[in-house]
Amino acid sequence: MTRILVSNDDGIWSPGIRALAEALEELGEVLVVAPDVEQSAMSHAITIRRPLRYRKTKIGGLNAYRVDGTPADCVALGVANHGPPDLVVSGINIGSNIGFNVTHSGTVAAAMEGTLYKIPSIAVSLRLKRDLPMDFGPAADAAAALSKVVLRDGLPEGTLLNVNVPPGQPKGYRVTRLSVHQYQGSVLRRVDPEGEEYYWMTGDPVADERDGYDWAAIEQEYVSITPLKLDLTDLQRLPDVEKSMRELVAREAAPARG
Repeated sequence: MTRILVSNDDGIWSPGIRALAEALEELGEVLVVAPDVEQSAMSHAITIRRPLRYRKTKIGGLNAYRVDGTPADCVALGVANHGPPDLVVSGINIGSNIGFNVTHSGTVAAAMEGTLYKIPSIAVSLRLKRDLPMDFGPAADAAAALSKVVLRDGLPEGTLLNVNVPPGQPKGYRVTRLSVHQYQGSVLRRVDPEGEEYYWMTGDPVADERDGYDWAAIEQEYVSITPLKLDLTDLQRLPDVEKSMRELVAREAAPARG
């Protein structure tokens, strides 16, 4: 029987993970392993300085466990305790994960962890709009449809899918690349009532609106599907870097003069 591991970074009690898991039950046996509290923006952090707890949890009729760790921890413990599944799906994240923001995302990191185990993996996020209700139904349907395709066709080794769903009913699907969407960060310095300094990380979104990119797709009300690779090597620039570093490399390789 097909086995699917579901995780997220919004925490085990998020309505998004329940909607996702219930939608995937039609494809096979679903196991939910998720953080016991929200772990947004944890990226691919893993816990190495303390023990982790893995606790059976009741979420409706779902087979679920909660972990006092990061999204990547959850996938690692799920695999360790139950064996490698046929598919890892992370989400449904409350809020989109597009552009360079994927480097911060715990949702994407859970899918990355699955990919490290050579398990086909998908990260799914729902964009929100203030004037629209938070409806996970279309995103859950999209996740199930994409999961069915990935279970059938697989994914190249070292590649995962980052999926972003617009609010409301999508017009369709588009395969995209990462935009330069990011938060142009700033650090606010403030003083608390006791006179102690504290800092608040904030930022304003900056977006790339060109067609073919993830931001444009969800702005135009399409589901964005972006393949991501674990290998971050810029192969196109390797010769340029090698050329500029040739003198340094040659000097380091030269025998020491006594």
